[in-house]
Amino acid sequence: MENTIEGTGIEVFDLRSDAAFTSRRLHSRDIGLQMEGLQRLSHAFVESPETILQVLVDAAVDLCGADSAGISIERADGTDSDFYHWIATAGDYSGFLNAILPRSPSACGVCLDRGHAQRFTVSQKFFDILGVEAPVITDGILLPWKTEDTRGTIFVMAHGRTEAFDKDDARLMTMLADFAAMGYRQLKQRERIIRQERAEAVARMSNQLAHEINNPLQSMSNTAFLLSMGNPEQDVPSLGRLLVDEIHRLSGLVQVLLTLPMEPGRPAL
Repeated sequence: MENTIEGTGIEVFDLRSDAAFTSRRLHSRDIGLQMEGLQRLSHAFVESPETILQVLVDAAVDLCGADSAGISIERADGTDSDFYHWIATAGDYSGFLNAILPRSPSACGVCLDRGHAQRFTVSQKFFDILGVEAPVITDGILLPWKTEDTRGTIFVMAHGRTEAFDKDDARLMTMLADFAAMGYRQLKQRERIIRQERAEAVARMSNQLAHEINNPLQSMSNTAFLLSMGNPEQDVPSLGRLLVDEIHRLSGLVQVLLTLPMEPGRPAL
C-alpha cells in the first residue's frame, strides 16, 4: 500500500500493517487522568452540548500528550479546493479553527478512503503548497468517523517528537472517534430543533402581524369608500389624513414582516 502522497510532503501509514508503530511502548496510562477526561466529556454531553467537540479535542491533547488535536468534516457543498472543514482544534493548532482544506492532497482523505486508523506525518513541503505557516507534523494519529450523512476525522499531532504516540493512544483515539460522531450528530440535532422552534416562532409572529395588517387595511378601505362617495357633508381633509395615517401604519407592519427570516420555498413579500 502506497504511504507517500507523491510530491506533497504527506505520509500516511495504515496502523493495521504498521509494525514499527505497534512495537512502540512509550508511556503508561494514567487511569485517573483518563477517567477525569471521560467525565468532562460526559458532562459536556449533558450540560453543554454546544461545547462537546471543543471539549473532545482538548481531552485528546491531555489524554494522549499531544501538541495539537482537531476534528474535520467533509463539507456537504465542498469543492475540490474547499472540502475539509476543521470544526474543532486544540493545542498549537488552535488558530486553525474553521480552516478549509482542499480535497487533495489530504491525509484526511486517505484515512476516510482506507476506513481505519492511520499514522501520518506532514513536512514543510505541504504547507508551502497551501501557502500557510504551521508547525510540521512529526507524528500523528488520524481516525475516521461518520454519522448518517457526514464523514469526518479526528486527529492528534506532535510537532517535534518523531515517536509521540503508541498503540494505547490509538485505542483511546478509537473511543474518541466514536465520541466525535455522537457529538457531531447531537449538535446537528440540536440545530434542527432550534431551527424548528425559530420557524414556529416566526410563523406565530407572521400570523399575528397578518391580523394586525387587516385592521389598517379595513380602515383604509372604509375611508376610501367614503371619499369615493363624494358626500359634501364628509370632512375630506380629515379623511385624507386618516388615510395617510393608516398607510404609514401599514407600511410599518410590512417592514416588520420583511425582517422575518424566509422559510425555504416561501416567496418574497
